[in-house]
Amino acid sequence: MNLTHLDKNQRPKMVDVSDKNQTTRVAVASGYIEMSQDAYDAIVSEKTKKGPVLQTAVIAAIMGTKKTSELIPMCHPLNLSGINCDVEELTALPGFKLQVTAKLTGQTGVEMEALTGVSIGLLTIYDMVKAIDKGMIIRDVQLEKKSGGKSGDFKR
Repeated sequence: MNLTHLDKNQRPKMVDVSDKNQTTRVAVASGYIEMSQDAYDAIVSEKTKKGPVLQTAVIAAIMGTKKTSELIPMCHPLNLSGINCDVEELTALPGFKLQVTAKLTGQTGVEMEALTGVSIGLLTIYDMVKAIDKGMIIRDVQLEKKSGGKSGDFKR
C-alpha cells in the first residue's frame, strides 16, 4: 500500500488533486465538553468574566474551520462555501455539544475542516471558563457524516 502523502523518495508531499472532479462536499463533525455545574451555570447565565462564551466559541469554530490548512500540514487551502455551527446545552452532563458543518464545491473533502472547527470551538469554551473549572473534559470529537467525493458517503 502506497501512502498518499509520501513521494517515491519517502518524503512528505501534499496530494495533487488537480485531476479530481469538482463535487459538492459536506462534512459534519461534533464533540462534547463536560464541566462542573458552576462552570455550566456561568456560561448559560452569561456571567463569565471573559464575555459571551458560546457566541465566542462559535466564532472560534468558524475561524478554526477556515484556517485548517495553516494548522494541519498536508491539508489543502480550501475555498469553503459554507460553515455552520450549532451548540447544544446538555443540562444533565453538564456541558455542551458543538457541531460544525463545512461545505464546498471542490476537488477535496472538508472532514478535517469540520473536525478542526469543533476542536477549536471546544478549546475556546475551555479557555474562557478555566478559571472556574480546570477539570473540564473535551471528548468524542468525531466525524458524524460526510458526502461527496470519490470515497462516497459516510454516516456514523
